[in-house]
Amino acid sequence: MGWFDGFIKRRGGSEAEMSFLEHLEELRWHLIRSLLAIVLIGIVLFLNKSFIFDQVILAPKNPDFWTYRMMCKLGDLLHWKGLCTTEISFTLTNIDLSAPFMIHLQIAFILGLVFMFPYIFWEFWKFIKPALFEGEQKQATGAVWAASILFYAGVLFGYYFIVPFTVNFLGSYQVSAEVKNTINLSSYIDTVTGLSLTCGLVFEFPLLIYFLAKAGLTTHEFLSQYRKMALVVVLVAAAIITPSPDMFSQMLVAVPLYGLFEIGIIISRRVAINNERRRARRNWKPWMSNRGSCLNLC
Repeated sequence: MGWFDGFIKRRGGSEAEMSFLEHLEELRWHLIRSLLAIVLIGIVLFLNKSFIFDQVILAPKNPDFWTYRMMCKLGDLLHWKGLCTTEISFTLTNIDLSAPFMIHLQIAFILGLVFMFPYIFWEFWKFIKPALFEGEQKQATGAVWAASILFYAGVLFGYYFIVPFTVNFLGSYQVSAEVKNTINLSSYIDTVTGLSLTCGLVFEFPLLIYFLAKAGLTTHEFLSQYRKMALVVVLVAAAIITPSPDMFSQMLVAVPLYGLFEIGIIISRRVAINNERRRARRNWKPWMSNRGSCLNLC
């Protein structure tokens, strides 16, 4: 059964296969409903400009941001003054007449996408779900919840850990004392939103591994073989994300990212165990049935 051929349209107990154009029409309505949800939430967020920009978007450039305060407390506890950030020496500017309004729209849309992610994923799940067998549907019942929790965990991790380190280092880095850093507003916005959303997608890795393992496209043995390579990639990524020479901040980023890889191995191993048990049950039932027939004949 093909991917599109597997879709079944249920109406009042009757089942009929949908054509390719009918699938496209159904997908179009899923996309329209998702876009409308983003727009509605985006309008609400658009009307709360001061809170969105002053308390959320621009907060990581202020020394009193939660992450900087926690790092200062940790630095005091460890007697390590290098962890504390008391000043961020750059200012934001705008050189484009229409940029503030367009950025306002952009932020409203992006935050609308973030807030409505569970609903958007649910809409796409409704479109994909009929192509799965009944057993696969039951096993993936919590997919929407899992995807939403992982996405929000990634966004929060990126916003509270990766964004502050990146903004602090790159915004304060100077090639010369004669050159003052004046950062363009659009560049700052792209950095904050890009890193946060990227982390949200990266945190979906365990769910991706689950579906790949269910489809037989990866195994825990395969992932285990590349543990060392994954560790190197994570360390390099952490060094790029947090270009500060401080090893502690790099480890703060690297440990959760590598943890996602280990979680993926555990998930793929669990899927393999469940598949083995399922095959064993299928093989056991025919054997018991044949044994019962033999006893009756005897």
